[in-house]
Amino acid sequence: MMKYDKCDLIAYRQDISFLPNENRVITKMFGLDKVRIYKVFDRILKMTEPERLSLLKNVVQSFEKRHKNLKRLFKDNFDQINSHLDITIYNDLPLEKKLLIGAFFTLEYSIESAALFNPSVVPHPNQNITKKGEKKVIISFRAVGEGHMSSIVFRSGILDKNGDIKMDDMSSLVEKANDIETAEYCKNNFAMKLKDIGKYDLVKGILDELLDEFTFEEMTGSIAHFRENTAQTVEHDRAIDTLRWLAQSNYEIEFDVDSDLTERVIFPRSTTDIRAIEDARFVYFTENKKNPIYYATYTAYNGFSILPQLIQTKDFCRYKICTLMGAGSQNKGMALFPEKINGKYAMISRNDSENLFIMYSDDINYWVEPELLREPKFDWEFVQVGNSGSPLKTDKGWLLLTHGVGPVRIYSIGAILLDLKNPSKIIGEIKEPILIPEEDERNGYVPNVVYSCGAIIHNDYLVMPYAASDSRSGIVKYKLDDLLDKMTPVE
Repeated sequence: MMKYDKCDLIAYRQDISFLPNENRVITKMFGLDKVRIYKVFDRILKMTEPERLSLLKNVVQSFEKRHKNLKRLFKDNFDQINSHLDITIYNDLPLEKKLLIGAFFTLEYSIESAALFNPSVVPHPNQNITKKGEKKVIISFRAVGEGHMSSIVFRSGILDKNGDIKMDDMSSLVEKANDIETAEYCKNNFAMKLKDIGKYDLVKGILDELLDEFTFEEMTGSIAHFRENTAQTVEHDRAIDTLRWLAQSNYEIEFDVDSDLTERVIFPRSTTDIRAIEDARFVYFTENKKNPIYYATYTAYNGFSILPQLIQTKDFCRYKICTLMGAGSQNKGMALFPEKINGKYAMISRNDSENLFIMYSDDINYWVEPELLREPKFDWEFVQVGNSGSPLKTDKGWLLLTHGVGPVRIYSIGAILLDLKNPSKIIGEIKEPILIPEEDERNGYVPNVVYSCGAIIHNDYLVMPYAASDSRSGIVKYKLDDLLDKMTPVE
């Protein structure tokens, strides 16, 4: 491999590897066209009762240890399929028939069979079980399965006083979140996004009938009333489709409070992220010391276009997902500062797919006027430069881990230092990468890549989980003072 001028900063790679696990499976709806659905229903219902009961028993016994509440999954899948049919005769079927039909429209999906990469790390909300000098942490990963469909999964562990981690046991089960049907939307946020894309005037009448906070059901009713009383054009139809699309991209989900953290997967569920939830950058936000909150920026991908999104949670059990808006929210790789700067939210971004930018906003959902922070400067980042997670606060400045793309698309990780009071100003830089792929990390789904979505400072160490070649992940640590001492001042 090409050798860059090596930074003499010591990278302490820990003897731990996070590998894809094909045994972690969820259930998904197995859909067919309507004609074939009717045929499957008919074949099942023509079975004798003993045949049906025997088959259902065998299926349940085969899969009940692989999933929680298996019969509930089958029943929900029956209800979903049945709701799209043109006749209602199946509503009154006995439960065992509904469960068996639901089983035929269920499939398993291995969420991380292909890759487990692009991690970030934050403090766990519960630090009660830690000893002096320890910190319990949550590591998030991008998990990829068949068809490159990606989701967010979690692991937890405890950092000791020296920044080494001991991981908690991982559950063999995994489950998707439940939708919160009573979730409300903010009308002002919708109006801003619709104005951004030139659709607001077309649907203003719909929004005018809604409260400042409204539900999906209320929006649907307002759309129906609007259609009844307004002359429709193709442009109106497209704008209404956009309004629905926006609502489907803003939602709330929750997991069973008794579920283990490692059992939870945030899986694609809307029209915007149906293919991928990419590269979540979690950050522990401490504007309110008594009620801190976790945010994560990520990229939703539907196979054709991307949409920057924001997750917020207090407990990693209930999550609110919303769309980031404004001209500054148009590309990948956004990373939120862990606190406000001079009374404003602050964000690192890469708005043009090449350079680092910084933005400030009074509204965490709305971002405009990105300022150029840094262009590619060194040969290991000549193609592009981006962030490797949210900035980390130190006594000497904001430590921003970066990633650079060099020859043969080698991804390396670097570091710069931003002024504490004015992070638009770079005050220090390390001219060489602090992490490059080692020989045994070069091969994978995307070769020659090391990448991180967020690190943590613990005691005297910078601890960074990182991905190797978009396939698997590890952890590296640095002595923080050594890293900061390597910074060359930037005038």
